Amino acid sequence: MQRFARLQNFWREQDGQDIIEYSLLITFIAIACAAIVGTTGSATTPIWSQANSQISTANTYASGS
Repeated sequence: MQRFARLQNFWREQDGQDIIEYSLLITFIAIACAAIVGTTGSATTPIWSQANSQISTANTYASGS
């Protein structure tokens, strides 16, 4: 009988609903971020390559070689 009362209380509480809503929101945001990074990743590769090249050149000059 006590288990049934716990189950009824759990069913009536609204706290579980908030957790589900927040987890769905976080999941949606993560999927959207992954989609954005996936579509813009190839567009940003040249920018990172150029920055890496400039840092490498600066490091060469800084070390005196």
